[in-house]
Amino acid sequence: MKKFYLIAAMVCMALGANAQQRLTLSTYQGTNVDKFEGQELAITTNRYVFHGWNTLCLPFALTTDELNAAFGADCRLEQLVGVESTAQGIVLNFQDCKAGGVEAGRPYIFYYTGENGNVKLAKNAIVTGQKHELSFTDSRTGATVTMGGAQKKTPGENLYGVLARDNAEATFVNTNSITNGFYATRCYINVSTGNGTTLTTNHIGEGEATAINSIARNGERVEVFNVSGIKVADRIDGLQPGVYVVKGRKVFVK
Repeated sequence: MKKFYLIAAMVCMALGANAQQRLTLSTYQGTNVDKFEGQELAITTNRYVFHGWNTLCLPFALTTDELNAAFGADCRLEQLVGVESTAQGIVLNFQDCKAGGVEAGRPYIFYYTGENGNVKLAKNAIVTGQKHELSFTDSRTGATVTMGGAQKKTPGENLYGVLARDNAEATFVNTNSITNGFYATRCYINVSTGNGTTLTTNHIGEGEATAINSIARNGERVEVFNVSGIKVADRIDGLQPGVYVVKGRKVFVK
């Protein structure tokens, strides 16, 4: 009898240990992932996605294969690599980064070709509460654009959010703290000059932009244009991170 109770106790302990190793993330209100920092857990979450462009920021990483398994092999994944001003507003330059998968805490936009609905993500992964905000400053106006991910439901005051429903262009629009805001695992954009600026997006395919140092050298006098065709500099020295056109070729500054 004692042996039976010992085995039963061991089974209960094992079941309890397994329960502690599981984490279900809320993609609406959010989950306090900081207390699980660095732990490898069996993570499950259900994310509602729209056909078209969505935003994504997860507290765990996904490989390219895992991304394809969840959202389809024809999904696209891009990250912000630079900004530039035009007469119409600010252009957000996004570059394809699907080959590197999803890094925990980093904000992305992704294109989903399936029907609107829930997508289940489940894997054993290390949890990280660290956020990787991406910030870029426009060299002409001095406006700083920051893209980050929401770990919990966040008011949308003075922020921009991607217009997810039927969004073929990754359109970011002003949000309102009462009627909108950001659910967890989504991303927001903040502009230092306020939310009265029109934001448009430019999408750069994988390998489409060339490293700028392969086209021109520091100190060399060369006309530098933004992707809208506006001249922004006479040499490459000191350019802010982003995408430019030099000698008729699209180049990338890290």
